[in-house]
Amino acid sequence: MISKKMLLWMIVSSFAAVLCLSCGKTERDGQNLIVSTEATFPPYEFRSGDKIVGVDIDIMQKVAERLGKKLVVEDTSFNSVITHVLTGKADAAASGITVTEDRSMKVAFSEPYVEACQLILIPKGSDVTGAEMLKNKRIGVQEGTTAYDYLRENVITDKTSSLISQFPNPSLAVEAMLAGKVDVVVCDQDPARMLYANNPDELILLTEPLTKESYAIAVGKDNPSLLNTINEVIREMKSNGELAESFRKNEALAKSMTSETPVSK
Repeated sequence: MISKKMLLWMIVSSFAAVLCLSCGKTERDGQNLIVSTEATFPPYEFRSGDKIVGVDIDIMQKVAERLGKKLVVEDTSFNSVITHVLTGKADAAASGITVTEDRSMKVAFSEPYVEACQLILIPKGSDVTGAEMLKNKRIGVQEGTTAYDYLRENVITDKTSSLISQFPNPSLAVEAMLAGKVDVVVCDQDPARMLYANNPDELILLTEPLTKESYAIAVGKDNPSLLNTINEVIREMKSNGELAESFRKNEALAKSMTSETPVSK
């Protein structure tokens, strides 16, 4: 089983996201920089107490300071983060978003701030050794992600197949896998590594990447000024070491919040 502390954390995070979906949105009055995110994706965005923290939040805080605005972070489902930009509910979406051709037709992306990949998690005792063995397996993924798109296009192409199950976040997908509801989980590299690090007695992490991709921040195509500021901040944080420090800080914080001896089976 997943550790007690991790299970509690993902339940609280998911409940908080549901509450946020029903709450009123902050007015875009020019004084706030409103950013849409899905805060169960450490180290990029996650909850620490009553605050949403993470690498994406650190980047956007710098952007807000540069613009002389207050950063307002709104937690929603990952499926909705880009929609909030398109509908004007948010100025930007920062949520570990992979740049894709389809998404680029809808929004403008910043320069990538990290190169990532999709990795495969399996339970101890699984016979899966690589991507070539996924075709007849029950696969868990986070809803609305490129992992789902890739699997549907390249692995389980039968659109009527129920072998792919979508979950609100990778932690819930892993919980389902350990309960025997799916056979493998495919998710982004950083959550995959953190989930494995906190559950080494239950999980195996396959290190061969399933895909390679780039993360960037999304803004409206009609907002080149904000896009330019975000790019300036990303370049500066890369060159002066602040981005690397943000990763170190947030990875350590997320690990401290979920580290505990796993519950015995």
